[in-house]
Amino acid sequence: MSLIATDISVSLGRKQILHEVSVEARAGEITAIVGPNGSGKTTLMRGLTGELACRGRITLNGRDIADMSPEELAQCRGVLPQAGALSFPFTVAEVVRIGVEARGERADALVPAALAAVDLPGFSGRLYQELSGGEQQRVQLARVLAQVWHPVDQAGPHWLLLDEPVSSLDIAHQLTVMRLAADYARRGGGVVAVMHDLNLTALFAQKLVLMTAGRVLCQGRPDEVLTDAALSGAYGCRLRVNTVPDSGIWVLPHAAA
Repeated sequence: MSLIATDISVSLGRKQILHEVSVEARAGEITAIVGPNGSGKTTLMRGLTGELACRGRITLNGRDIADMSPEELAQCRGVLPQAGALSFPFTVAEVVRIGVEARGERADALVPAALAAVDLPGFSGRLYQELSGGEQQRVQLARVLAQVWHPVDQAGPHWLLLDEPVSSLDIAHQLTVMRLAADYARRGGGVVAVMHDLNLTALFAQKLVLMTAGRVLCQGRPDEVLTDAALSGAYGCRLRVNTVPDSGIWVLPHAAA
């Protein structure tokens, strides 16, 4: 089962943002969308989720998302947007419960389990607005995870669509989130994530989609995409892969498991 986008183009006003982008993400893997600022990563993600109107075709587990109701989409994929601001004083449990109720399941067990998964046990009664940015981001991830708690059911694989899921997190919680995503994929679910940290991406993703200027420059395994030529061309600066800088300190996690 796959999430397949074919010839996706998106225009905002008179400006075309995406130019006939085609990607395929398979269940059981983490597919990471990478590239410089303004390359179209978030626009592609918003197209994949149906949030933005686009030309082309997107299928999820063999079905065209244009033919699926919001309720059907909510049953098989959870979406973590880049920002999750709330205007009302919800508790953490109430935010996570939104994801549970999208599936019509009981929240009593799922809410604490989802919070524990993102390293926020005991936060249920806290007010969302009183949390740090990183804690809020993990609450939103718990909401999405609760929505598609089981990676696979009788209808097929479920999907996590994550836009910059580690952007506000310290290195320990970056690893927590990426290990959670890796475990979800190992158990049969699909994960598509917009990422900026190329080192973290290389540790966890099975497939990379490198974008620049609204197009896919290349896609494939990390070793196929993370090359000197591809990265230097995409980011517009000289980059070398797998080389420790000549001076300074380089801190990088050594284990994904």
